[in-house]
Amino acid sequence: MLRAILVLALISSLCLLLSSSFGFEESGGYEYNRAKLLAYILNKDLSGHHFSHKKIDDSISKAAFGLYLKQVDSQKRFLLKMDVEKLRTFSDLIDDELRSGKILFPEEVARILAERTVAVQKTVREILSRDFDFSVDESIETDAEKLDFCEDETALIERWRKILKYQVMQRYLSLLEDEKPSNENSEQRGQKTPDNLQETARRKILKNYDSLFARLLHEKPREYYDRYFSALTRAFDPHTDYMPPTDKEDFDINMRGSLEGIGATLREEDGYIKVVSVVPGGPAYLEGQLDAEDIILRVTEEGHEPVEISDMRVRDAVKLIRGKKGTKVKLSVKKPDGTQKIIPIVRDVVQLEETFVREALLKDDAGKKVFGYIKIPAFYRDFEKMRSTGRGRNSTDDVKEAIRKLGEKRINGLILDLRNNGGGALTDAVKTAGLFIATGPVVQVKASNGNMSVLSDDDPEVHYGGPVIVLVNQLSASASEILAGMLQDYGRAVIIGGEHTHGKGTVQSVIDLDDVIPFEGMEKYRSLGALKLTIQKFYRVSGESTQYRGITPDIILPDRFRVLKSGEQYLEYALPWDTVPPVKYPAWSPDRPDLQNLRSRSLKRVKAKQDFIEINSEISRSLDRQRKTEQSLSLDEARKEREQDRLLKDREGKTAHETRTGTNRQSPEEKRETWIREVSSDAYVREAIAVLNDMLSFLPDLSMN
Repeated sequence: MLRAILVLALISSLCLLLSSSFGFEESGGYEYNRAKLLAYILNKDLSGHHFSHKKIDDSISKAAFGLYLKQVDSQKRFLLKMDVEKLRTFSDLIDDELRSGKILFPEEVARILAERTVAVQKTVREILSRDFDFSVDESIETDAEKLDFCEDETALIERWRKILKYQVMQRYLSLLEDEKPSNENSEQRGQKTPDNLQETARRKILKNYDSLFARLLHEKPREYYDRYFSALTRAFDPHTDYMPPTDKEDFDINMRGSLEGIGATLREEDGYIKVVSVVPGGPAYLEGQLDAEDIILRVTEEGHEPVEISDMRVRDAVKLIRGKKGTKVKLSVKKPDGTQKIIPIVRDVVQLEETFVREALLKDDAGKKVFGYIKIPAFYRDFEKMRSTGRGRNSTDDVKEAIRKLGEKRINGLILDLRNNGGGALTDAVKTAGLFIATGPVVQVKASNGNMSVLSDDDPEVHYGGPVIVLVNQLSASASEILAGMLQDYGRAVIIGGEHTHGKGTVQSVIDLDDVIPFEGMEKYRSLGALKLTIQKFYRVSGESTQYRGITPDIILPDRFRVLKSGEQYLEYALPWDTVPPVKYPAWSPDRPDLQNLRSRSLKRVKAKQDFIEINSEISRSLDRQRKTEQSLSLDEARKEREQDRLLKDREGKTAHETRTGTNRQSPEEKRETWIREVSSDAYVREAIAVLNDMLSFLPDLSMN
């Protein structure tokens, strides 16, 4: 009886919360009431189910406030310092808003931003109505992290003047390059004057901004609420997020593997659209220039003007990038080192075959020994087919088959390539680990309630018993870190790569919020979207977490990814590294490789090898460019810099990525030959072979499998 009374009281309380009017004029109360329902659900479920059990208090409120500001004005181009100070009164009230259901912060942000956007639109039109003087010696800071919000409107106008001057200058130089006479149309080209070209550049930039302002001024209340809930959830950790209905639909599509368009996963980060990963076999992968951590600045549909996508929601950016198979889209991207380039990509369906495990037979430099190479791009498993038929393609079976094929060739050692492997099915990481040991624990998993479980390999069969090298990089994450960490702990393999792997040692679950609507009569507020929630954490058999720090390789090589701020340690509010008690596990062999000896030999080779000398030079140049965030607004200086970049690219020649270009026009046999050539010439693979040779020289019987 008491419980029934409490439930009725709770229903009455919630209905009262949903009865108040809504401040956004056009919503008529519906969006506000829907937001209150979401606030109620998140306030009730988030702390209790999240791994950390953080309380929704003032500290979470302050974190959510900062994340929200970054979402709405990360580049500090709209809000003034006085606006931020006014909004700061909400910084420790978000938790109170959730409990009371009186959500005012998004509405106040929307009101202030609308006023500032109208003013900025007027400013931009005035500035772009006149030519710029590119002979003036001045510069612009391009890293928003080094900037503060402007003190007043005068300072904001000056900031926009420099932004627009820089953009017009870059567009002008591009137009100037396009105007250079060519053999086929030398009479028609090269006839526009510099003034004509600057006017064209200004007109194009203005058109982009008119579209941006129109989009910003027509944002719906729901979009402000979506950001609000996203900021709240990401204050718990970067992988916990509120997914609006459209985002959940995209998430479901990706989980099913139905990938069309350019074959890249994108995310919205601090007002930018960033590339998370490039799908092997997809159009972007085959074109060869787009990489994880690239920021997409503009999207150009063939035959149309470029569209600026800074400050755009990721779903809107995706709509621009997706398109019919066979059509071309151009992406203007900013690389992590600050350089910009335009990448043309022909849209297509992802070539799934290249997302699967592949193997190759490689020889050492002397041509005397043969080594196996297995690329594992992801830990995949067709769960739907497994449920319906009991059989479905998975990475474990594919690795097992690759080992069988290579074993027939009597290989002297094996290289497992986990570079760029962002994880996947935990089941397959565990089962794949089991192919290289008899039996034993593989990974420890800690649940949000503190319970520990150990996932083990119980199959005594060892499918390959010879020496193993595992290649990793900063984009090796999650399940790939579990496999690499376990093989390292057992002394079963030597891990080679950059300074650390990604460091994602957490598990997420997706809750469909339509399934947890708490009371009858609330169905009219569907679709509510979903909550992606961190619920577990991984630990190695040694007791160390893979979270935050990742895996430290046994042999560290120069790595181009060193310039990327990619990894948990660069993400705000990432869960920390910690330890749990180790579990008992059998060492692979008493004759473990002498790692110190292997390191010193490898270091000697790397210092002398031209490939790594060039990689180190490239890293140094990239770091220099990355640090140089202040850009000149002088046309002569900008010309010199573009010319230097062009000469640098010419000196560097073809990159490993660029060798992929054009493979989409090859037969399957030609593609495989191209891929094997690429693998054989890969500097990291060649060094892995050299390390295997060193291991064999120490312990010749290691090659037995």
